[in-house]
Amino acid sequence: MTSEEVYDRLTAIMRKLFRDESLVARPEMTAQDVKGWDSLTHIRFVLEVERGLKVKFSTSEIAKFKNVGELAEMVERKLAL
Repeated sequence: MTSEEVYDRLTAIMRKLFRDESLVARPEMTAQDVKGWDSLTHIRFVLEVERGLKVKFSTSEIAKFKNVGELAEMVERKLAL
């Protein structure tokens, strides 16, 4: 899966979860950039990414994500294995 495809999938997940069709996943995007992205929706977002992209993150990996770009990079690494 290409980087562009990963971001397309993340965008689709975010739009559905946050009910906002204007959202576009960008590398620098953080929870502060998205209305309604709190600790509960963060967990739901990670779970949807795991389900939708067929990857699994450890708790320590999740804790390290500082932005959507880091999440996307981890997805790409896991899909490349």
